[in-house]
Amino acid sequence: MSEAGAVEAKAIESSALADSDIDISPHLSLFRELGAQARVDRQVSVKAVNALKDSGFIRALLPKKWGGLEATPQQFFATHLAIAEQDMSTAWIGGIIAVHAYQLALMSEQAQADVYAKTGPDTCISSSYNPVGGKVELADEGFMLSGRWGWSSGSEHCSWVLLGAIVPGEGYRTFLVPKSDYQVEDTWHVYGLQATGSNDIVIEAPVFVPDHRTHKQMDGFNCVHSQTNPMYSIPWAQLFVRVVSTPAIGAAKHAIELFTGDSSGSSTDPTKLQGDPDITRRVASAINDIDEVETIMFRNFDRMLAAAMANREIPMIDRVTYRYQASAVTNKMAGAIDQLFEVAGGRSIFNGAGIQEIWRDVHSAQAHVANNPTPFARNLGGMALGAENADVFL
Repeated sequence: MSEAGAVEAKAIESSALADSDIDISPHLSLFRELGAQARVDRQVSVKAVNALKDSGFIRALLPKKWGGLEATPQQFFATHLAIAEQDMSTAWIGGIIAVHAYQLALMSEQAQADVYAKTGPDTCISSSYNPVGGKVELADEGFMLSGRWGWSSGSEHCSWVLLGAIVPGEGYRTFLVPKSDYQVEDTWHVYGLQATGSNDIVIEAPVFVPDHRTHKQMDGFNCVHSQTNPMYSIPWAQLFVRVVSTPAIGAAKHAIELFTGDSSGSSTDPTKLQGDPDITRRVASAINDIDEVETIMFRNFDRMLAAAMANREIPMIDRVTYRYQASAVTNKMAGAIDQLFEVAGGRSIFNGAGIQEIWRDVHSAQAHVANNPTPFARNLGGMALGAENADVFL
C-alpha cells in the first residue's frame, strides 16, 4: 500500500467519525487503560460500558424516535474500528450490543417500546442466535421458550437478550427475552477475548414470549420494517456479521503499532530491523492486508446505503459477495498478525505481551461461525456459476 493510499484510507475513516454524532474520542484511552484488568476479570468493566453509552455508541443505530442517533453504518463502523484499536474485547461486546438496536428497529413497534420506552436508548441487549439449545412450544398469542444458549457476549451488562430457536412447523425466529426470565451462567474460560464475558444464557422452566417480541428470519432477509429512514432497508445480517469481524481489523492496527513502535522487544538487533528485507516485507504485507479489508468494508456499505436511500434493492449476488468478504476478514487479519508474531522476538511469548494477547484474541474470533468463510465461498462461487442463493442470513 502506498503512503498516499494509507493516508486516503485513514481520511475516509476520519471523515466518517467527524460526520457522526458519536463522540468516542474522549473515551479511547480509557478503553486501552482498562483492557488488561478486564482480561483478568473476564468482563469488560462497567466503567468502559458506561463510556460506550456516554459516547452515543450504544444508541448509534437506534431510531431517533426512541432517542437514538440513526448513525449510518459507515459512521458506526468507523467508531467501532477506533474502539478496537484500543481494546478488541471492548469493541467486540460494544459492537454486538449496539447492533441489536438495528434489529429491534425491524421488529414490531411494541417490541421496541418494551425495551426502550421505560429504560431509555442506552438499554443493552445481548444475543445468542444458535438455535441448537432452544426449545419452542406454541402458545396462545406467543410461544413458550426454554433451553441453553452459548456465547452471549457482554451478557452481564444487558437487561434483555435475543435468542435464536426453531418454531415447530415454521422455522427460525429470534426471541426477545427480559433478564427476569433467564440466568447468565459463568462458562467463559478461554484463551483469547477473555474480557467479552461470552457466557451461557439459561432458561430452565419455559417462559412465555409474546408473538410481538419475535423476529422471523425471512422478515430479516426480506428487509421488512416500518421505519421512515430508508437506511433500515440495508439487510440486518450485513451489519451483524461485521460487528464480529471489524474488531479484528482494529486489533491488527494495534499490532502494527506495537510491532513498529517497540522493536526493542525483538531478539534481533532493533537497529537492523529497517534493513531486514524479511521484516520490512512482513510489515508491508500486514499494512496492505489491513487496508484492503477496511476499504472493502466501507465501499460495501457505501453501495448498500446508496441503494437503500434510492429505494433500490441490493442485488442478491452483491449481498452474497459482501457476506463472503465479511467472513474472510478475521482469517486475513489472523494471517497479518501471524507474520508479525513469528518475528516479534522472545519477549512476545511472556504473559502480558501485547502482541501475543492480540494474536490470541484474533485467533479466538476465528471460532465464530460468521467468520468461517468456507460456506459463504461455496455460496458465492455457486451463484457465479448459475446456482440459486442458498443463504438467508446475508
